[in-house]
Amino acid sequence: MLKRTLFILMIISLVVGGVFANGQNDKATVSNKLVINSDMSDPAPKADLAKAVALFKKENPDLDVQLNTFDHEAYKTAIRNFLVSEAPDVCTWYAGNRMKFFVDQNLFMDVSSLWKELGLYDSMASSVKAMTIDGKQYGVPYSYYQWGVYYRKDIFDKYGLSAPKTWDEFMKVNATLKANGITPITIGTKYLWTAGGWFDYLDLRVNGYQFHMDLTAGKISWLDPRLDKVFSLWADMVNNGYFLENHASYSWQEAQAPLINGNAAMYLIGNFMIPDMESAGVVDKIDFFQFPIIDPSVGVFEDAPTDTFHIPANAKNVENAKKFLSFIARPDVQTILTSGTLPANSKSAAPTDRFKKAGFEMLNAADGLAQFYDRDSSPEMAKVGMEGFQEFMVYPDREKAIRTRLEDERKKLSN
Repeated sequence: MLKRTLFILMIISLVVGGVFANGQNDKATVSNKLVINSDMSDPAPKADLAKAVALFKKENPDLDVQLNTFDHEAYKTAIRNFLVSEAPDVCTWYAGNRMKFFVDQNLFMDVSSLWKELGLYDSMASSVKAMTIDGKQYGVPYSYYQWGVYYRKDIFDKYGLSAPKTWDEFMKVNATLKANGITPITIGTKYLWTAGGWFDYLDLRVNGYQFHMDLTAGKISWLDPRLDKVFSLWADMVNNGYFLENHASYSWQEAQAPLINGNAAMYLIGNFMIPDMESAGVVDKIDFFQFPIIDPSVGVFEDAPTDTFHIPANAKNVENAKKFLSFIARPDVQTILTSGTLPANSKSAAPTDRFKKAGFEMLNAADGLAQFYDRDSSPEMAKVGMEGFQEFMVYPDREKAIRTRLEDERKKLSN
């Protein structure tokens, strides 16, 4: 009898212990953590995100939020590693083909349900195409921004110059500045992508949107004669000495110095530059104009890169990540995140800053928007292409060899 009683007590103990253990395990799977990896390392966007995360923490005091900030350029390599090894719950990245690269490797989570739940197809209508792969959305955009020519209005005024609207007017402005000892255009191509902006605009203005998108998608040969004029116009600028000397030695930030100190007059760049102009105390001397028209018969297309948040497929705290993406999509939060850019949510407060207003009007009037060369191309093609662009801006006589190399890479990637 005693043995039987002890046996029953042992069974009860095991059952109760098992239930308790299972309960503990169930609780352990409900984490209060949220890990965010960000490439917003420049001062203004870094401060913006810190402010937004602080608000998120205030609204979700039960969550333990860890924000990891990487150097912007280093992040482009780091993300390939952490997405397949120790993935965060949320990460920043870019729309277009840059996003598609990770979607194709099943490394970004489908968040179409959030788009439907939050009504983003309406409030972020302009970003739907850039965020969609095979009918599904794989992230949430938080900002986009115009590219164009930022220039020193005081220098233009000194030499009686006006913002050019056509290519001929633009070249006359360059010639006048050069003749007066002013570097017409500053640029830093150390990290390559700024040279991609020049290729984008020349090709978009010469050949239009569809040709450009087919080219960046690998559907058109780099030896296509329609590109001859693009490189010819670009070579004229290089050979006339209109670009900053030794630009391959400078980052885009370092190339701001000649504009700030008045040694250079123009910079083809994105609106994210403006906070630095404010910090330098020269923003009142800066103005903006749309990249000049080359062929009036070609539609007016613009570069408007879209920055995004994603949930990695290997994220550990998916529900917390979805909560953060829902937060980021809000109109009020997007206003916080866009000190030098435009909010992707159309219900955010209308821009009052003169540069944002100019960009908003320009992009709304455009016939179409491209993402940017290194976002519209595959990562492999983008690297080879931008290396070629940088080389061309130093040695334009190597055009044939450079375009042949790009074409060889395009063929290799197409196989």
